[in-house]
Amino acid sequence: MSHAELRKEWEVRIAAFRASGQSASAWCRAHQLKLHQFRYWLRKFEHKEAAVTPSSKWISVEVDGQTDESRNTLLVRVGQVTVEIQPGFDPALLADVVRTLQTLC
Repeated sequence: MSHAELRKEWEVRIAAFRASGQSASAWCRAHQLKLHQFRYWLRKFEHKEAAVTPSSKWISVEVDGQTDESRNTLLVRVGQVTVEIQPGFDPALLADVVRTLQTLC
């Protein structure tokens, strides 16, 4: 079996394992595979997937020049969507919203 064929076979096995919902040891027992060999291939594919993950993209933010205390809001535009940020916002939530909008817009 060539290396490419072996790799393809393990890709199929790893996909089946992920879809099964079983633990690695239970899945390997059921398919008569060696756990250490399975983990070797699992790591290879996880490293490959991590390398392919797209990097973060910066977006531009326009800040209004007003210094009025009652206007302490920040407007963030992602595509055609504008998000108004109030003082005391949750930075993690904002990051999640921006990531979601980037995928949708």
